[in-house]
Amino acid sequence: MKAVIIQPPYSNDVSFSDEYFDFKLKQLDLCDSSADIIVLPEYSDVPCATSTLEETLFYHDKYIDILLDKCVETAKRCESNVFVNALSLEPTGYRNTTYCYNKKGELVGKYFKKHLPPLELNVLKLDSDYTFEFSEPYVLEIDGLRYGFLTCYDFYFYEAFANIARKDLDIIIGCSLQRSDSHEAIETMCRFLAYNTNTYVIRSSVSFSEESTICGASMIVAPEGKVLCNMRGKFGKAEAEFDPNKKYLKPAGFGNPDAPHYEYIEFGRKPWQYRNGGSAVIKNDSLMSYPRICAHRGFNTVAPENSMPAFGAAIALGAEEIEFDLWPTKDGEIVSCHDATLDRVSNGTGKIYEHTLEELEKLDFGSKFGGKFAGLKIVTFEQILKKFAGQVIMNVHIKSLSFTEPYPQELMEKIVALVKKYDCEKYVYFMLEPDLHIKQFKEYAPNIPVCVGHNFDRNWAIVDRAIELGAEKVQFFKPYFNKEMIDKAHANGIICNVFWSDDVSEAKELLEMGMDTILTNDYNLVSQIIKN
Repeated sequence: MKAVIIQPPYSNDVSFSDEYFDFKLKQLDLCDSSADIIVLPEYSDVPCATSTLEETLFYHDKYIDILLDKCVETAKRCESNVFVNALSLEPTGYRNTTYCYNKKGELVGKYFKKHLPPLELNVLKLDSDYTFEFSEPYVLEIDGLRYGFLTCYDFYFYEAFANIARKDLDIIIGCSLQRSDSHEAIETMCRFLAYNTNTYVIRSSVSFSEESTICGASMIVAPEGKVLCNMRGKFGKAEAEFDPNKKYLKPAGFGNPDAPHYEYIEFGRKPWQYRNGGSAVIKNDSLMSYPRICAHRGFNTVAPENSMPAFGAAIALGAEEIEFDLWPTKDGEIVSCHDATLDRVSNGTGKIYEHTLEELEKLDFGSKFGGKFAGLKIVTFEQILKKFAGQVIMNVHIKSLSFTEPYPQELMEKIVALVKKYDCEKYVYFMLEPDLHIKQFKEYAPNIPVCVGHNFDRNWAIVDRAIELGAEKVQFFKPYFNKEMIDKAHANGIICNVFWSDDVSEAKELLEMGMDTILTNDYNLVSQIIKN
């Protein structure tokens, strides 16, 4: 694969705008079919430094259509993927945007800069509301390769690199306009990014002059941190060839097999030690000790089951685990409710999966528990993850629409994608009853533990089923278990849950039998057994 980076001249004098804009177009004309990737710098629609919003938009309006048309033409002519940064007018205002064109000249993606400096916030007043909300690293897959993106100021936020690395990228596109950093500093940042994400970094910027030691430094860096080319102050274009599938593996500690650098770092990562707000993060499922008490449907003796108040109450009291149930809606959203029907827990009727999310959100899920909870809405899986990710282990009971038919693929993919989105693979396990569904989830998401649920056709076979299926946990259903079954599970490395106990004496007996986790409806009462 060959990548081409274009580095045009840049000035604080806007009288050079036409000349420097034409320079970009001529460099695109010089590209040929040997290029697989072509990258242009940030604000390619504003060729020289501007000082006001009005001045910036003047040049944007003057050049944007010409610029994008040229990029489309170049992509088609060279059969190359072209990445160019410019302003784009979105419904909420102008945004700093990297446009992504495939080899057919089709716009296949837009990356919106995540970190806006004072100039863009206070002077240009670009739309920034989206930057104050949680968002995943933007990933674009083209021709089997996974692309990530950073724009200029984004390069400074090293704490984001670990999250970017989790996306298993091949290439990171960096459209930049750094005008004060030295070439050495920029090279350090790019090498650090490539090494920490195990990707090829392709950065395009602008240059004040060919003799300047600041700005510029368009470059291509390999995953091991090797600089394949660095233009420094040079005007024009440069290129480098590389194999995007060739990654860098390092010794992951003395005596350990080779692994990407970020995987080795991830093993010992403890962000709560050095970031505010991190103290809410707990040990993950594989590190947290047993025995545990799991708040069944949340602390549902003080708040409506499967609700945010019930989950929040349990977590606030120190619950190691919460349990909740998931159903799909008619329109494919994932919501939490125990029953398939609405009658017992809401003022609605019929099946959950016969209603859209919008229809369900109009129902009252609190009044039947008590008047103080009147108007409580149904909760989605994403809302639970967004609020409590990393703060508690989640026993996620995935309810089956059919015990004989496969679980719908698109729903399974959506559930797993949400877990990954909120970085909860190590804080979640799936509880399923049908063996068919367990096999599906184990195959599709092998890194997320599975708990085998009770099957009334095989009342006493749950441990054997777990061994056969390669599951990590079982959830016994009273009274279908005994000490021998618990011991057999433990001998095979399988964790034992039991549903359920709200009685202190019974819970003590279950723990004495060797039960690892007790599900309870009365978390505060039963948890005292362990706490005391």
